[in-house]
Amino acid sequence: MLIERRLFHGLISQMKPQAAAKPILMSQTHKTQPRNPRRALPGASALGGLHPVAIRSTIPDYLERYYWWAYLRPASLRIFDHPAVVSAILWGQYRRLSDAVLAEIAPGSRVLQLACVYGDLTPRLVDHLGPRGRLAVVDAAPIQVENLAAKLGADPRITLTVGDAATPGAGHYDAVVCFFLLHELPDDHKQRVVDAALDRLAPGGRAIFVDYARPRRWHPLRPLMALVFRLLEPFAAEMWRRPVRSFASVPGRLCWRERRLFGGLYQIVVAERAD
Repeated sequence: MLIERRLFHGLISQMKPQAAAKPILMSQTHKTQPRNPRRALPGASALGGLHPVAIRSTIPDYLERYYWWAYLRPASLRIFDHPAVVSAILWGQYRRLSDAVLAEIAPGSRVLQLACVYGDLTPRLVDHLGPRGRLAVVDAAPIQVENLAAKLGADPRITLTVGDAATPGAGHYDAVVCFFLLHELPDDHKQRVVDAALDRLAPGGRAIFVDYARPRRWHPLRPLMALVFRLLEPFAAEMWRRPVRSFASVPGRLCWRERRLFGGLYQIVVAERAD
């Protein structure tokens, strides 16, 4: 009956949750080698030019407790990391939402992506940026960073970092992408991540948030999504109650615009720094 529940139960049959977060040691071997390794972002451990190094990272408690089945096991990658699966979870709207992100970013931009994303959004973003573009991706889960490194291959334009999206390191970017991350974060972490995204913007830069929103009352999927949130997404309901800009400490310093898609179930929010 429910796509998310079918995927969840299929994954449950292959994995068992861990009682507590444990340090994860990344593999030191990888088939691809960088032509021109880049320096790590200050304050975090990085894979410059997609060159894996040994990194110890403690998985956040909320991620291990609530989302181990989606992001922290090898079976998670095998099941979910396919555009068709992501599109099914997003009720056929994945391509439309991904296109909206790319439309906000100019080729040649410096881009920060907060968290790895299943599907083909990041490879498409790399192609969209072109030879002059630069992409930095930060994710708290080493397994996700290793998976993205293997998916993208060696590329000196890209830096992958194991770290917290709320502390993505120094540097400023023309665009910061936050694609279906906020609804998975505890409320206090939502604010920290939104503030971090805004703080990393260069003058004229845009922070692009794509996530769930409260659908219209007549939406046939509204009760079903409310059930999904109760069963699988314990922090997602807050996205129905509060606009993205309300999580910013100082929202007035940016120009905000938003639009809704698919009967209001999804929102695309762009915060642009004017100076």
